[in-house]
Amino acid sequence: MNALQNYLKQLSEAVNTALDTLLPPAEERPVKLHEAMRYSVFAGGKRLRPALCIAACETCGGTAAQALPAACALELLHTYTLIHDDLPAMDDDTLRRGRPTCHIQFDEATAILAGDALLTLAFEVLAAQSQSGVLALELARAAGSRGVIGGQAEDIDAEGKAPDATLAEYIHRTKTAALIRAACVMGGLCAGAETQTLEKLARYGENAGLAFQLADDLLDESATVEELGKDIGSDKAKGKMTWPAVYGVEKTAADAKRLEAAAIAALKGLKKPARLEQLASFIIHRSS
Repeated sequence: MNALQNYLKQLSEAVNTALDTLLPPAEERPVKLHEAMRYSVFAGGKRLRPALCIAACETCGGTAAQALPAACALELLHTYTLIHDDLPAMDDDTLRRGRPTCHIQFDEATAILAGDALLTLAFEVLAAQSQSGVLALELARAAGSRGVIGGQAEDIDAEGKAPDATLAEYIHRTKTAALIRAACVMGGLCAGAETQTLEKLARYGENAGLAFQLADDLLDESATVEELGKDIGSDKAKGKMTWPAVYGVEKTAADAKRLEAAAIAALKGLKKPARLEQLASFIIHRSS
């Protein structure tokens, strides 16, 4: 196991331990709802957004402990987006992280409510922090109609439409990159970073987030169900507005590398950028 893999493993374990404490026990009423929340949160996953948040905090001279609550809030909100994204009215997927999606494992109503509860819990976690206002504002802006939810709306409306470069970029920047950008900025905020540093983290996160989505688009074209842990080829089958649909696979791969370089360049001048540089490379070279 290389140094980055070991780092991600340690962070994932710390985040999972904290999430276990933050989430209501599965035995607490309403039992099915709490079971569904835990089922989705602990379904696996890379914990990439929490890792970026913590790494950004450490890059700015802070500690993992300082960023851990914000990292957990990000993962709670991210899991909510996945639950809702998989619903029949959205992308209608049956697999997520190698397991039946929440609405398949439980039922559609429970999945909707589990997502709602996780979204609410994310802001409850932030409300308990000393920097609750700025952290909650950053996350809310990334998650709302000008961020993830807006991107999801356009993603659904764009199904079956002719390839459109402007629309594809809008969807990718809002549905995916916005939350990754927020993770990086929130990490900086946890460390008390100054405005200039936060702007660098934002540029890094924007480019890394777009690169992440391009890598996802490529994996949907070439990976197996076992590798991804979710249905593959569904983007093409549904006529999704993906980067390969607009530009082709070869240019998508080249653009992902260009965005990786832009993300790393944005960190210039920061004292300890190595971990974020490694994560930018991990984002486009991952196999799941």
